[in-house]
Amino acid sequence: MHENAPAEFDEYDQSYNDAVDRALAFSGLKVDFFTRVKVEYFAELLESLAVPVSRIDMIDVGCGIGNSHPLLKRHVGRLTGVDVSRACITQAAASNPKNDYKAYDGVNLPYPAASFDVASAVCVFHHVPIPHRLPLARDIRRILKPKGLFVLFEHNPFNPFTRHVVNNCTFDKNAILLRSNETELLFEQAGFQNIRSNFILAIPAIGRTLRKVDQLFSRLPLGAQYYTFGRG
Repeated sequence: MHENAPAEFDEYDQSYNDAVDRALAFSGLKVDFFTRVKVEYFAELLESLAVPVSRIDMIDVGCGIGNSHPLLKRHVGRLTGVDVSRACITQAAASNPKNDYKAYDGVNLPYPAASFDVASAVCVFHHVPIPHRLPLARDIRRILKPKGLFVLFEHNPFNPFTRHVVNNCTFDKNAILLRSNETELLFEQAGFQNIRSNFILAIPAIGRTLRKVDQLFSRLPLGAQYYTFGRG
């Protein structure tokens, strides 16, 4: 994270949703909509794991206040969150007392090697300084079990809707967005394999039917966001 990131994000432990909703106001959508869509796509990827749901150990890197965790918890056995903001971690723990939460320095994850089946980073890496991105990706691979799954959601910088929201979101003022090919290269350099990116939210893809339609455009850089995934 940039030098002032922890303090900056501490300011949003109580107002994160409001800040995003203000940036989205022109669209008539709210942050909860995007959270739900990403969890639905993420759940589909979890189905590819050869691990029963009740035994999946997952870490959410840059979890913030844990907005998605009530929805995610039904898809995994153990859910852990880390963030640079201690205030956000405190709020996440208060809202999700059955999960585990820790603060970290933005690069070095406070867990032993091969601790988790799955790692996620949802709209986090555009806040990570460019020199720190590869070290963080490598440490995520370190804490994953062999063949573990890493899923990274990011904004699509080619989508005008996305650019408008980022430009009007107060805590995105220092964001440097990643193109999907940059993210795939990051995965490759960190040692991940079977890397792939899919664009999402070309349409408001809530529910299985609309998600199937959205997936028709997954190889085209049209959607508001995309996700890249690979195996450790």
